[in-house]
Amino acid sequence: MKELFQTLGLHDHNPGTSTGTDFLQDDGAEVLTSRTPIDRSVLGQVRVTTRAEYDQVVERSVEAFREWRMMPAPERGEIVRQIGLELREYKEPLGRLVSTEMGKIYQEGLGEVQEMIDICDFAVGQSRMLYGKTMHSERPKHRMYEQWHPLGPVGVISAFNFPVAVYAWNAMIAAICGDTVIWKGSEKTPLCGIAVQRIVGRVLERNGVPEGVFSLVTGGRDVGQWMTEDDRLPLISATGSIPMGRAVGQAVAARLGRTILELGGNNAIIITPEADLEMAIRAVVFGAVGTAGQRCTSTRRLIVHDDIFDELRDRLVRAYEGIRIGSPLDEGTLVGPLIDDDAVEAMQAALRTVVEAGGTVVYGGEPVEDLPGPYVRPALVEAENHYEIVQDETFAPILYLIRYRDLDEAIALHNGVRQGLSSSIFSLNMRETETFLSHRGSDCGIANVNIGTSGAEIGGAFGGEKETGGGRESGSDAWKAYMRRQTNTLNWSDALPLAQGIEFDV
Repeated sequence: MKELFQTLGLHDHNPGTSTGTDFLQDDGAEVLTSRTPIDRSVLGQVRVTTRAEYDQVVERSVEAFREWRMMPAPERGEIVRQIGLELREYKEPLGRLVSTEMGKIYQEGLGEVQEMIDICDFAVGQSRMLYGKTMHSERPKHRMYEQWHPLGPVGVISAFNFPVAVYAWNAMIAAICGDTVIWKGSEKTPLCGIAVQRIVGRVLERNGVPEGVFSLVTGGRDVGQWMTEDDRLPLISATGSIPMGRAVGQAVAARLGRTILELGGNNAIIITPEADLEMAIRAVVFGAVGTAGQRCTSTRRLIVHDDIFDELRDRLVRAYEGIRIGSPLDEGTLVGPLIDDDAVEAMQAALRTVVEAGGTVVYGGEPVEDLPGPYVRPALVEAENHYEIVQDETFAPILYLIRYRDLDEAIALHNGVRQGLSSSIFSLNMRETETFLSHRGSDCGIANVNIGTSGAEIGGAFGGEKETGGGRESGSDAWKAYMRRQTNTLNWSDALPLAQGIEFDV
C-alpha cells in the first residue's frame, strides 16, 4: 500500500488547502480515518477542512473563476484533455485505490477510472459545442439569439460508492463550461479524493492554470452544510441518500440557488414470458450483486410473470450459489465487502423486517463470518411490492422477487415506488418493450430493454425522477445545468419599435 500511495503522490505531508487537506500532521487537527473494508485495517488519516480553510478555498475558487471563464472554451477543453491523459497514466493504481478504500472489485475500480477518462474525452468535444439558438424577431431589423455563460464556482458533493467517477461527471463538464469546482467527497473514501486532486493538480501546474479551478475539501456533514448554505456557490451537485438530498435541496432553495440531485434508486427489472432468460439472469445477477448492491442503479426488485417465476427463482438460486465472495483485489472475486459494519446491520435489519411483513428469504443474506471485513452473502427474497421495506432502498445486495400476471400490472408494480432512477424490461416482444418505453410505461429517468439497470454510459444524461431528485449529469445536454442562459436582442435599425406593437411616444 505504501508503494501505491507513493505512485499517486499521497506520501507527501502537505496540509495546504489549495488542493484540499492531506495526510495528518501532528498539529492537533480533526481527522478522518480511512479504513479499507477488505479487512478493516487503517489506510491513513486525513485532516478535516476547518471553516477558515474552507473560506480560503472558496475565495480562491471565486478568484480563479474570473480568469478561467475568460479562457476560450476549446482551451479549457485542452486542459481537460490533458487530465484525461494523466488519468490514463494512473488508471491502474487509482483503480486499485478505489477497490481498496471502497471495496468494489478490482475490475469495477478500473471501470470507474475509465468512466473518468471517458467523460474527459466527451467534455473535450463538448467544449466546442456550447451552442445557443437564433430566433426571428417580430420587429424589423432586429436579431435575437441566446448564449450560454459560465455560472460560477460549483460545489460537488459525492458519495462513497463511486468515489471518483461521479465527481468527474460533474467537474469535467463544469470546467469546459467555464466554472470552477469545489469537491467534497465522502468521508468514507477520503484518500480517493486526495489522489484525484493530486493527479488533476499536476496538469494545472504544468499549464499555469490558477490553483482554484479544481479544489478539494474534506470532512463530513458540517462541511457539506457550509457548501449548501454558501451563496458564493450558485450550483450544488449532490449525490447520496434521499434524506440527504432533501436537506441539500431545502438549504440551496432557501438561498435561491440551483441543485443537481442524484439520490436513491429502487430499480426494477420486469421479466416477461417472452424474455431470453439466459440474458436476463446474467443481467439480474450483475445488477443485483455488482458493487455488493451499493450502486444507485443496483437492481432491487425483480418483477416476474407467474408462468416463469418458479423457474427463474430456482435458476437465480443456483447462480447465487456460485458467486465468489472475498477480497475485491483477488482475481475471480465477484462480490467484495460492504462499506462498513453499519451497512451490514442495515441489511440484516431489512431482512428481519421483510420476513416480519410476510416475505421469505429464498437464499443468502447472512454475514460471512470467516472473512475479515463486512462481507455478506447476497440475498434473494420473495416479497410483495407494497411492503414498506420493499418501498425503501436498502443499500445492500438484497433482491426482492415479485410476481405479476399481466403487463399492465407489472408496470404498475414497477412504478409503484417513490424513487425513479433506472429500469429495465426483458422481452423479445416488441409490443411489450415499446409499451414499457411509452408514456404509460416506465416512469424512471433511465429505461432499458434487454439490458440491466446498471452500467450507464457517459454519453446519455444520467439521473432520475420523483424522489431520485430530477437532476441530470454526464452526457447529452446535461452541460446546460452548469451554465446560465441569456437571451440577446440586437437592433440594427434607425428606429425603436417595441414588441407586441406597443406605441410609446416621449
